[in-house]
Amino acid sequence: MTIGIIGGGASGMAAALAAAENENVQVVLMERQARVGRKLQATGNGRCNLTNLHALEGGYHGEAPAFSEYALEAFGPEAALSWFRGLGLYTVAEASGRVYPYSDQANSVVDVLRFALEKPNITLKLGFEAEKVKKTSGGFLVQSREEALECDRLIIACGGLAGTKLGGSMSGYKLLRSLGHKCTKLRPTLVQIKTSWGGVAGLKGVRANCHATILHNGEKTAESAGELQFTEYGLSGPVIFEISRDVCQGGGDWVCRLDFLPHIQEDELKTELLGRKATALPASELLTGILHNRLGRVLTQAAGIRSGCAISELADAELEQVARTVKGFEVPLTEPMGMDCAQVTAGGIVTEEFEPQTMESRLVPGLYACGEVLDVDGDCGGYNLQWAWSSGRLAGLHAGRKDT
Repeated sequence: MTIGIIGGGASGMAAALAAAENENVQVVLMERQARVGRKLQATGNGRCNLTNLHALEGGYHGEAPAFSEYALEAFGPEAALSWFRGLGLYTVAEASGRVYPYSDQANSVVDVLRFALEKPNITLKLGFEAEKVKKTSGGFLVQSREEALECDRLIIACGGLAGTKLGGSMSGYKLLRSLGHKCTKLRPTLVQIKTSWGGVAGLKGVRANCHATILHNGEKTAESAGELQFTEYGLSGPVIFEISRDVCQGGGDWVCRLDFLPHIQEDELKTELLGRKATALPASELLTGILHNRLGRVLTQAAGIRSGCAISELADAELEQVARTVKGFEVPLTEPMGMDCAQVTAGGIVTEEFEPQTMESRLVPGLYACGEVLDVDGDCGGYNLQWAWSSGRLAGLHAGRKDT
């Protein structure tokens, strides 16, 4: 029996290794790029946040979030780490639950998977771009421009549209739709957000720990705490990725309220600033020693502090306004950056058309799907790769089973 797998990313490699555990099957892993795991190699800023110890506690989205539960429980974070340890990978967990390779290099993750694929019953077809898939009486016919491959069962693990520069594409959605499956609306998530605030360019590259709250027409829709990074066009960093999923979807006013000192009460900050009135330093240096210098100057200006005066000349009310600004600076939002900048795709192939216990299509027997191509996306911090390992392994095990 031959198992065809389209897509050599995280879920595709997991599926191939699982299917190949049955030594009586032949696995053909088809990847359109020159090597497997290219997108994986770029995750986590090149560090590869491969799972999260809290992934079983929730953090997954889609039209039917419960679809992911069986796969995650069958092969959760601990099982994934044990699996990777068996492949030779050392890992380290942070207090947040995020897990990285001990080497701090994504290459280590890609390499152990690539070496594991060197099995007698696994064949890699690199540079093979599947353009058409047909259901035949005996299985499936997968066609590229140059050749056609036959297989008894087929797993589509093409990933999502996000990260187009690294290989994200519409391929998986198109192939599954050609076989009768439906797809939800696709949109970027874990992505930077643009702002119309003119001061953002002057803060390009500045990082700050903060608490961020997303407001839509004045109502809170999401919040998170962590590292923020200013870009030339808007806001980035883990704290933004975590709350970017549904930002600017629909009309109305979207605002990000930033608390740059979330562990300090506003009254405490007011007292600190009032204590600085004894100095003759310029008012622009009021927040020196508290925040990044550039950020401090921008916030002082945003609070309406007069330029050219000394801190000692500021009224108590002005210092209180600075404290309020630091604790609740509002940045207007316009739209998320596009799919080429996104780490993950929200939306995908409708999951109710697949069996959650096997990842097999309810419409086409012998067809399976896994990973980001399905309408499942997770929070920032290793959740999406855990879904890739869990769903890929489940699909591979069942596609490679002996029974029909």
